[in-house]
This record gives sequence, C-alpha cells and structure tokens, in this order.
Amino acid sequence: MLLRYFQNSFIMPRIGMLSSRCCVLFLMVILVHLTLIGWTRSESIYQQRFKRQSRASKTELTISSLFIQSTIVSRYAFTKVQTVMLNPHSEAKDAIFDLDLPSSAFISNFTLTVKGKTYIAEVKEKHQAKKMYEEARKQGKTTAHVGTRDRDTEKFRVMVNVEAGGEIGFTLTYEELLRRQLGKYEHAVSVRPGQIVQNLSVEVTISERTGIEYVQVLPLRTSRLMTNAVRGETKVPPSTKLEKGPHCARVIFSPSPAQQTAQSSSGIAADFVIQYDVALKDLAGDVQIYNGYFVHYFAPRGLPTIQKNVIFVIDVSGSMFGTKMKQTKSAMHVILNDLHRDDFFNIITFSDVVQVWKPGHSIQASAQNVKSAKEYVNTIEANGWTDINAALLAAASVFNQTSPKQVKGAKPRIPLIIFLTDGEATSGVTSTNRILDNVHKAMGENISLFCLAFGEDADYNLMRRLSLENRGIARRIYEYSDATLQLKGFYDEIASPLLFDIELAYLGETTYNVTQTLFPNYFQGSELVVTGKLRPGTKNLKVHMTAHDHKAQLSLQNDITMEDNATQDSFGCSGNIDEIQWFVQRLWAYFTIQDLLQARIKANDTVARRLLTEKATNLSLKYNFVTPVTSLIVVKPEDPEDTTTQAATTSTETTTTTISSTFSTISTVASTSTAVSTNKITGETEMYDSDDLLYQKSFDDDEDFDMLLSGVPGLQTFMSSVDGDPHFVVNLPRSQEKLCFTLDGRPGDILRLVSDSSTGITVNGHLMQAPFKIGSENRIRTYLDIITIIVNQTHANYIINISLNTLTLKGEDQLSLPLNHPAFLQKPRLAIKVSPSSNVTIWIGHDVELLIMFHQYRHPTYLQLDHLGFYIVNGKGLSSHSAGLLGQFQNAQIEVTEKKESNELTFLAIVTRKNHTAPATLVLKSMKDSPARTHMSKCWLVKHGDIENILDGKYISYVVTDLQEL
Repeated sequence: MLLRYFQNSFIMPRIGMLSSRCCVLFLMVILVHLTLIGWTRSESIYQQRFKRQSRASKTELTISSLFIQSTIVSRYAFTKVQTVMLNPHSEAKDAIFDLDLPSSAFISNFTLTVKGKTYIAEVKEKHQAKKMYEEARKQGKTTAHVGTRDRDTEKFRVMVNVEAGGEIGFTLTYEELLRRQLGKYEHAVSVRPGQIVQNLSVEVTISERTGIEYVQVLPLRTSRLMTNAVRGETKVPPSTKLEKGPHCARVIFSPSPAQQTAQSSSGIAADFVIQYDVALKDLAGDVQIYNGYFVHYFAPRGLPTIQKNVIFVIDVSGSMFGTKMKQTKSAMHVILNDLHRDDFFNIITFSDVVQVWKPGHSIQASAQNVKSAKEYVNTIEANGWTDINAALLAAASVFNQTSPKQVKGAKPRIPLIIFLTDGEATSGVTSTNRILDNVHKAMGENISLFCLAFGEDADYNLMRRLSLENRGIARRIYEYSDATLQLKGFYDEIASPLLFDIELAYLGETTYNVTQTLFPNYFQGSELVVTGKLRPGTKNLKVHMTAHDHKAQLSLQNDITMEDNATQDSFGCSGNIDEIQWFVQRLWAYFTIQDLLQARIKANDTVARRLLTEKATNLSLKYNFVTPVTSLIVVKPEDPEDTTTQAATTSTETTTTTISSTFSTISTVASTSTAVSTNKITGETEMYDSDDLLYQKSFDDDEDFDMLLSGVPGLQTFMSSVDGDPHFVVNLPRSQEKLCFTLDGRPGDILRLVSDSSTGITVNGHLMQAPFKIGSENRIRTYLDIITIIVNQTHANYIINISLNTLTLKGEDQLSLPLNHPAFLQKPRLAIKVSPSSNVTIWIGHDVELLIMFHQYRHPTYLQLDHLGFYIVNGKGLSSHSAGLLGQFQNAQIEVTEKKESNELTFLAIVTRKNHTAPATLVLKSMKDSPARTHMSKCWLVKHGDIENILDGKYISYVVTDLQEL
C-alpha cells in the first residue's frame, strides 16, 4: 500500500503530466530528442513545464508583426493568427512559431511563407501523415508535423530554419464553437510572442442575430489558474477599444511597444479574454438556416429551478493523501453551503471499502444536515485501494430506495451523482467492460453520472465512458493550487437544473444527418445546440420540443419558413457576410465530428469503432480539420526554386495542370493503344500482372465490347465537361458554338451532373473547398474530389466511385483499384480503363463514354489542390430526357444570337433557351475539348450571375444529398 501511494504521488504524476503535454509531435530531430530527454529528468513537473515554456518563448529572430483576428458569427469563432519574423543575424537561425490553442478548437489551415512562396499544410489521416513526416525527414527536408491525440489540444509548435537576413511568415487558422457556461460565452486568444513586437494587434468581431446582451473585456489573464476575484472589476488592457451595437461588437487591442514593456521586459505573455452573452427571448430558441444547413440554439431563460437529489462519491484511497484531500474537503465545504434547502443529498466515500454517510436514503439539505455533513467531511482520511465499481453501485442503490421525505405527489428531484477519483480501479472489479456494464444496469435510465478525474493518474478514459453512457459528462481536475475552485466551478455548472429529458425534433422528414437531439438535462446558464442538413426543396421546418420541468411535461412547436428565416446579409458586423453564409455548414461538420468521436469512445465493437473512425476521418479531411484522427503536415521542398514550377509531371502518361485565375489548363499525352484479349470463360474472373498493366477481367456471354479492342478513341470533340473550380464547357448540339460558364459551388455540396432515367445513368460529383485567392477571399473556390457514376439497367447494375486515389466498383461483388497502376476491367455493358495518374475512361453500352481526369501537383502553388475533372466524351447514348448540370445540354435547343459592339474587338451575344435569355461574351480560353493537347479555343462566356437564366433550375436544384442518390 505504501509502495502504491509512493508511485501514485511521486512517480506517475511526472510521467502522466508530461505525456499530456506532448499533444504535438515535435518536428525537427533536435526537438524530438529534447522531448525524450524530458521523460528521464528527476526535477518537478512544474520546473520541467517552466523550462519548456522558457525555451519555446526564446527566439533569436525578430518578430516584426503579430496580428490575431477572430470573427465570431453566432457563437462560432474563426481565428487567424499571422506573424512575420526576420533574421537579423549573419547566419541561419531557427524561427519558432509557438501558440496555445483552446482545448475545443480544430485547426483548419496553416501556411509558411518563405521568399514570397507560400507552403500550405495538408491535413492527412494521422498514420499517413506520420509516414510522410518520417519519409521527408529521412530525405533531409524541413518538416513540420502537428497532430492531436484523443484528448485536449494544447500546443501548436513549429520550428523552421531561416537563412541570414531572411524573413518567414506563419499563418494559423482554427475554429471553435463557444460554449455557454454560467450565463456567458468566453473567447480567449493567446498573446505570447516572447518579445516586444513593433506591430501587435488583436481584433475581434462578434455578430449575433438575436442581439448581444453585453460584452466585456477582462484584464489580461497571465495565469490559467482560477481565482476568487470578480472578473471585470479592474481596468481593461491598455489600448483596448470596444464598440457595441445591437447585433455587432468590435474589440481592438493594439498595445504599443511601451505598453508591452510595461507588462514585462519580454512583452505580453497572457490571454486576451472577452466575455459576452446573447439576447434570446424565444422559449423555443433560435434556428438559423443557410445553404441547406441549419443550427438550433436552445437556451431558454427565466425557468424555475428543479430541485435535485445529489450524491457525492469521493475517492479516499491512499493516493488522495495530502494536498488533493485538503482541496477536496475545502471544495465540499463550499459546495455543501450552496445546496438549496429543498435539495436532497448524501455522501459516499470509498477506497477498497465503501462507506455511505446516511445508509439507505438521501436527506434534505437543511442547515443542520449541512452542518453535520461538513463535520463528516472533516473526518475523512485517505487510505487503501480503489474500488470504483462498488462505490458507484452503492450510489445507485441509494436512489433505488425511497426517502421517507419524498412522498407521493412531491415535486420531482433530478438524481445526480458527482463522482471524484484520482486513480484507476485497483480493488474489487477492475475490468473496464464489467464496470461499465454493472454501472449502466444499476443507473437505469434516469440517473445522471458526472465523473471528475483528479490529476493525471485518474483513468480519464473510463470516467469519460461512464459519463457518456449514463447521462453525464466527464471533466479533468488538474493538480494545481486552484483545484478547489475547479471543483466548485464544475458544481456551479450543474447546480441548477431547469429541464430534463429534452428532445428537439424536426418533423416531416425535412432534415437528415442531424447531430444529437436528445439531452438528459438542461442547466441554468448553459445552451443546447443541434445542427443538421435540410433536404432540397424544404420550405418549412417544424421544430418540436418536449421536456420535463419542475411540474410536468412541456411541449412546444415552432414552424419556421425559409422566407421568415432568411437573414439579411448585413446582420451583425459588416464585412462578415461570407462567414455568415457558411458558418452553419462548418459548424455542422465540427459538431458531427465530435459526435462521431464520442460514439467511437462508447463503442465496444471493433468494427463499429473502425467505421466511426473512418467517418470522422473522412469528414475531418473534407473540411480540413485537425482532429484526433488527422494530422497536419508541411513539407518544404529542398530547392525553393522548385515552387515556381506550376506543372506536375507524374509518369510517362503525363498530366500537366496549371491553374490560372479564370480557367484551368490541362495538357495530356494520350495513352498508347492497348490490345485486349478476351477469352470467353463464362462466370470466371482472371487477374494477372504484366510488366505494364494490371488486368481485372470478368467474362460474360451477354455482350461483347468490340469497340474496346480498337484502343484509344478517335479525336472526336468532347460534348461537355466540368473542371477547375468548377468551370463548365458545353458544345451546343445544334451548332459549332461552345458555351462556357462558372458556378460558385459550395464546399461539401454534391452536384447532379448527369441524370438520365431512360438509360439509367447518373453521375454525381462532390465539391471540396479550394484555397482562397489572395485579394478575393470573399469568393468561395471549389474543386471536384469525388465522382460517382451509377448504372441502373437491366442485367447491369453498378456503382463506380472515383476519388483522387482509388476507384471502387460495386456490382455483384466489390472491387477496389489503385489509380497509380494501369488497369483494364470489363463487365456486362461496362468497361473501365485506368491510365495511371492521368485519367479513367468508362464506357457504358456502345454510345456513352465518360472521362475522369486527374489533376495532381508535385509542387503546387497556393491556389492549386489535387482534384478531378469530368468529361462527357460521347453522350449519344443519353436520352432526350437527360438532366443535370451537364446532362441537360445533350439535346437542349439553345441559340446564340450575336450582336456586334462599336468596339470591334468585343463580341457580345444573347443566349436563348426556352424563351429565357442570358448575355454572353466571346472569349478565348485555354481548354481541353478532345483527346488532343490543351489548346486555345473560343467560347461564349456566360457570367455566373446570369447562368441560372438558361439552366433548368436554380443551383440548389442540382444539389443532392448523397453521392449514390439516383
């Protein structure tokens, strides 16, 4: 026992505390080395932390500017940190970019700028990123690799060597939802440059549709420790300007070098903190809808408090001896004083023995009973092992016995268990799964369990699962001097329940992919948030809320029409229009990833965990979020001059891609002809390798594909295409004219490109976000990254999914092909040819030929991103009923009527379709409209603001909910 106490109190905290800080995989070899050395040092963990922070803050480069900009739109915060460093020395020095991040934030972008060239970090699946990092490091390249673990993110740190007299710029963007706690939202940004900065500025804008109640700027927070001081009473930081309107607030903090020096000789080292709350008068909450996504904020005010029956379960094992026990006793005294006199309570202490203060039932929180409880707390001593299972079962049994004070017809009291431990299960039942099963059965469906993991030795994973499975949440309590205040602060958050068993439902099957809608409790000062997608064509959203308060069940319904909900673009702070339009979609992704990760924690089945991990990974990659399942990696090329090359050469079958500001140019060397032998072996599948090709063949008697034996198709002109961000080119079927137009797609949307019910052919494409063009940040850029082709015909049913790396074919069975190897596949009424790292050609029947181009960049510019292009090479097999963004043009009657301007160099025209017109300008574009190389060609350009006039419908009508949707 003494040995275990020694291990828990002295040895394990050092290792646990240090490992919790190593959330970031340090990047240079020397940094990794220093981290490993830290594990073996015998000094206190606080000394180690102080030394690490001192090392991190010291830099031999001069920080010429530090600019932090936060844009908060309806609680969702986008924060961009930009800094520029100069090397004034005559030799190369290391630039260190070190930033503390909020624990709930997801990094969404990081760039390095060196010699005018910008290197954009990539978000990768974490194992893939680790492999890339190791390979780049072996090649001697400067690498930066940042990844989070399945716990709080705390540090972002990158070190890059800068030549003498050189300059480097860092830009980091992260996103987070501000949580309402104790009646306020808090936004804090870390300002710790480690030196006096000539140009330092923090700008925060807050836009809230329902109104802003108040905004206050706190004094600079130099310590993360909680204090008893009432915040906001002292003066705000110098050089702080605050402007507040009904729906917009602006805060600017720009301390001069002299004001920074007044803080310390090394400048500011603190958090800049803003607190605010919103006006929310509607009991049903606020629902905001943008671009097919919705968010529902539910935080009713003025409700009466429901009394509670709370049991405090306190670990008194040997490892709690000393400071932790003193802090726990102190916190219990304060908490007991705060109990409402109509509350009921009890206290259970446990080590390897469980003791219930008032066996059998809870008692009322009268003044005398509270006094007796304090006296009991004072007698608690730490000793023994840790029997978590027995302690929680004992707590549940108290609720299963009726207190004599609680008679029939009395007001309901919410049953809560607050469980505090600093260790692992070492006595009694120690199996995690058995503890989880036993506790869940004992708790039933109405007891809420809140677990507090005190210190680094506590089994936080078990605490988190216990809480998630039993209507509660888990929280870490850190072993600092403010642990008493941490404990009291957590209790304050759950001290006043207002509702329980809340359901926020959205009727009429108008929504899908909705985040959590069932909530066990709603506490005063908090907020419940639900977000999801709306099905296309939805005009009304029916919100139905049910819950229980202190008397009975409540039921509310609110019908929201799209017209009534339409928010003016100007709501909030001007200049935030772009963020207002898109914040709900990113908030949905942010919440959905968190839901998936929580479900992964609860899942016992390995397959289920893998599927949840894959979904969270895919969504993280799609939205460029650094999460526990992804990592951020930057690889700086050895030769900076390489970055001037915008072309990417991948193999002997070369695809060279250059992105300009208006159109994408693609040059492709056509594949050489390939002879295919077709042995008739019915029902069998052959797979074999040759030096050049990997064949995957399926032989069937139903139909021969004689056209495939001829090799490469002739140089016929492609009928239509979509490529770039996204640019559409259409050969008008009744003339020799070409029509080109651009759609401002939305990241995450799935576009219906072709839909032909007569032939059973459907093509859908998924849009990913592309980097913003400098100077045009308000314009969203997108690329295609997934294309799905569905064939739904008699005796021929296939789903072909093409991403940047893999082709998947689903039919009677499923087959996956990598796209970096040549392959040929033949099925009934279907043939597929893969030209490695160049393109995929798909033949459906005799008269439909589709081409998917790969655009991959070895040294991309800041605008370039690997993506796909889709081309209809031959669409004769499509019917007159063909629809979709490209399909509708196959048999459309479109006329172009030219009109000559006085300026002979400009040609204008009117494009007419079904009595609808749109203006067009004749332009010269670099395009690919045949198997030949890219060339300059004329087309009639219809601007994106006019194109919907001649389309079959509005943009939203071409958006579908699933890649496999028919």
